[in-house]
Amino acid sequence: MPRNWIVVGSPEIFETTRALGFTRHGFKSTRRNMANSIQPGDLLAFYISGRKQFAAICRVTSPVVEEHTRIWQSAKKPDELYPYRAGIEPVIVLPEDRWLDAEPYHDRFRWTQRWPRANWTLAYQGNLHEIPQEDMDLLLADFERAARGETAPTA
Repeated sequence: MPRNWIVVGSPEIFETTRALGFTRHGFKSTRRNMANSIQPGDLLAFYISGRKQFAAICRVTSPVVEEHTRIWQSAKKPDELYPYRAGIEPVIVLPEDRWLDAEPYHDRFRWTQRWPRANWTLAYQGNLHEIPQEDMDLLLADFERAARGETAPTA
């Protein structure tokens, strides 16, 4: 059964993945165990830190491998190599002007409910989070609406 993940990253990390044609993505060295749980068929939803928005959903196409060639570069952590890497393919990539604000999802997602509403961004600390199928289904439906130029529901 495929699993679902939120990938948290800076705009520059996302931009590198976009420049690669959404063919591969790397995960931080601190997420080895989680990254090694990712399998082909899993879905990755990209949350852009700083922007506090969702930008893309991709499907994993290959097992995670460890590599140390520098591809991704973060201004916040310049020595991080994002060594755990998987092949991916785009499912839905939104134009930047249609990225989905993440804050309204706090009340709609099941996985974010353990954090208080006032501190909703705490849910997005760390590079990788597994989420339940119902939350990914909700996000996929809203991505499809946004891709068509429709407004996603906020409640």
